[in-house]
Amino acid sequence: MIARLLLAAALLLPGLAVSHQASDAYVWLTVSGDTVTQRMDVALRDLERDLALDTDNDGLLQWHEVLSRWADIDRLAAEGLTLTADGRMCGAEAAGTPALDEHGGGRYAVLTRTWRCPGAVHRLEADYRLFASTDLMHRGIVRWQLDGQDGHQVLVPGAGRRVLADAGTPSGWPMSLFLEGVHHILIGADHVLFLLTLLLPAVLVRTPPGWTAARAWRPVVLDVLKVVTAFTAAHSITLGLAVFGVVDPPSRWVESLIAASVVLAAANNLVPVVRDGRWKITFVFGLVHGFGFAGALKAIGLADGSLAASLLAFNLGVEAGQLAIVALFLPAVWGLRHTLFYRRGLLPAGSLAAALLALAWFTERAFDL
Repeated sequence: MIARLLLAAALLLPGLAVSHQASDAYVWLTVSGDTVTQRMDVALRDLERDLALDTDNDGLLQWHEVLSRWADIDRLAAEGLTLTADGRMCGAEAAGTPALDEHGGGRYAVLTRTWRCPGAVHRLEADYRLFASTDLMHRGIVRWQLDGQDGHQVLVPGAGRRVLADAGTPSGWPMSLFLEGVHHILIGADHVLFLLTLLLPAVLVRTPPGWTAARAWRPVVLDVLKVVTAFTAAHSITLGLAVFGVVDPPSRWVESLIAASVVLAAANNLVPVVRDGRWKITFVFGLVHGFGFAGALKAIGLADGSLAASLLAFNLGVEAGQLAIVALFLPAVWGLRHTLFYRRGLLPAGSLAAALLALAWFTERAFDL
């Protein structure tokens, strides 16, 4: 039986081979008259994937390797963004000096250039295509300044031309942040896996002989509501504390503990220690996950005056994505709860797969492998 579970777990692992490390680029655009000054920071890990910068294949990117391919990096970045002012194309002028920077512990190539537009800019639009053909999860985080206003947008490659700034028109930043919250939870393999691990036994009841199918849906829904509410309340607390700078634990610790939370949740499915009151344990783990969400939000670089509204929009997006996962997953497993396949196959094999995968994440993060 154990051998079968190990085989089933191994088959489940490839689809969740890596935890989320968001593919992102940071873009700053400052408008002055007919000129737009641009800075774009692109992750070296993404550039390595597309351009194979590590020429000696030693697994380490050296500055000379990056510098030797700077022309290709600049070309890729230039093809990834075009700007339009008041319906007319802007022209890109000479690029700046090669440089590197860091965001969230990752190294980024810094590319600067100046755009010249046909006239004074009142309405700025962008067509963002960076990594459109190689990474569907990539997004560009744009900050702009125009006529004393500033704002943000989160752009998806290949989505076509989007309005960034329009003089005298309020920014669409709250909706953009809401969508970013949805995006973050959906690409966050560790957050999603934690939630699914908690939901796996929700349609079952633990009895002395083992797991049995729940007879009524009301207790199941009530248990899920308690778990989801506890997770939401907990991560909202630490998300707020981190964004406002009250608490700022090292990201390495946070990411390691998030992986550990998945291991413990999965282990509890295999050998139930906490049978009643799972929401209490979920609340404790949720506090850690909140710091993980905060890392994504702070990476965007929010202005002090917009922190509260930005926090609310992002958190609502996270909750919307989380509820979508629950709404899709729970009815599916409800229909399987009476089957031996679910009780003796999917539940233990899925929990074992989650534990093994999360243990690999923990080892990688805790020991910086």
